[in-house]
Amino acid sequence: MRNIILIGMPGSGKSTLGVLLAKAIGYSFVDTDLIISRRADKPLQKILDNDGLDSFLSLEEEVGTTLECDHTVVATGGSMVLSKRAMTHLREIGTVVYVNVPFSEIQRRVRNIRTRGIVFHKNETLQDVFNNRSPLYAQYSDITVDVPPDADIENTVDTIAGMLENGLE
Repeated sequence: MRNIILIGMPGSGKSTLGVLLAKAIGYSFVDTDLIISRRADKPLQKILDNDGLDSFLSLEEEVGTTLECDHTVVATGGSMVLSKRAMTHLREIGTVVYVNVPFSEIQRRVRNIRTRGIVFHKNETLQDVFNNRSPLYAQYSDITVDVPPDADIENTVDTIAGMLENGLE
């Protein structure tokens, strides 16, 4: 079973890249945020607002630890790396690719931090989230793809596909 697991900050483009990468390499695509939302029967932000941060993280960990797929590109939520158990499982079922986008670009892209369904603690800023998670993304990744602010999405997909080409089954 070989999958491609995309990790990175909210706003790094994992879902968009994932769909295009899946098409390019002939894989299926799944977004763990959509699975979480479907299981809870509400949008991510409503889970955070109504059920709380711990409940959200627990549900995310459950999705990350039980995901079973084959020849699939998986876009994870930005906070998936907060669960060692989930990341251990995801690394067992696929190659983990860190979509590394500079903070200035994340900040430009993520304008709705309080309504987008982003996991952060009270009084934490987007910069704090970036600083706290970046080492985790690097730790869990098998491959890091640095995406400059002016990157063309098709070129990024080609870059990722090229890096993975020799490792795909």
